[in-house]
Amino acid sequence: MKKLLNTLFVTTEGAYIHKERETVVVEINREKVLQLPMLSLANIFCFGRINVSPPFMASCGESGVGLAFFTEYGRFQARVQGRQTGNVLLRREQYRWADSIEKSAEIAKYTVAAKIVNSRTVLQRTIRNTPDCEGWEEIEKTIQEMKGTLTRLKATAELESVRGREGEAANAYFGIFSRLITQQKEDFCFNGRNRRPPTDPVNALLSFTYAVML
Repeated sequence: MKKLLNTLFVTTEGAYIHKERETVVVEINREKVLQLPMLSLANIFCFGRINVSPPFMASCGESGVGLAFFTEYGRFQARVQGRQTGNVLLRREQYRWADSIEKSAEIAKYTVAAKIVNSRTVLQRTIRNTPDCEGWEEIEKTIQEMKGTLTRLKATAELESVRGREGEAANAYFGIFSRLITQQKEDFCFNGRNRRPPTDPVNALLSFTYAVML
């Protein structure tokens, strides 16, 4: 089982990140404000004008710690990537699959199926954890609709049809998404998915989460 490590968010303008032995050190105005073991971190996300020492960047690349840079508003800019290892024969076969319409559709179908299953799990967990939530009947109906989409997806062979099933499931999921918000509904109202740019707090949070998951 893979151990989930921590993610460090650095948002203070002018902060300086460097390495001290096997630890990450964050300084603000030359004063040490944080020191953590490198082994405890999976990712470090820097927002705005954050200074990072070159040796620390190299250390992140060598140790596999993700180091990514965003604007102060959360738009992804760049990330540090260390050396990659892999099987050349496997990589060539992956390229062949990418050039195959049938194989590409097969991979896409598995990916979309996993997305639908996970979305249904979120809805099912909502009903289980908050049985008195408002509109649970609608949530249950959506769960069944997505089950039907999943069944139709299994019989789909063409890539465009797979994309259509993905859109069908996404519309159903986000059509009920507002029911999943059980606190501070006045501040976090949701009337549908929008992006580039997101126009409300919930969509901004969704887009931000997608960015940090890259």
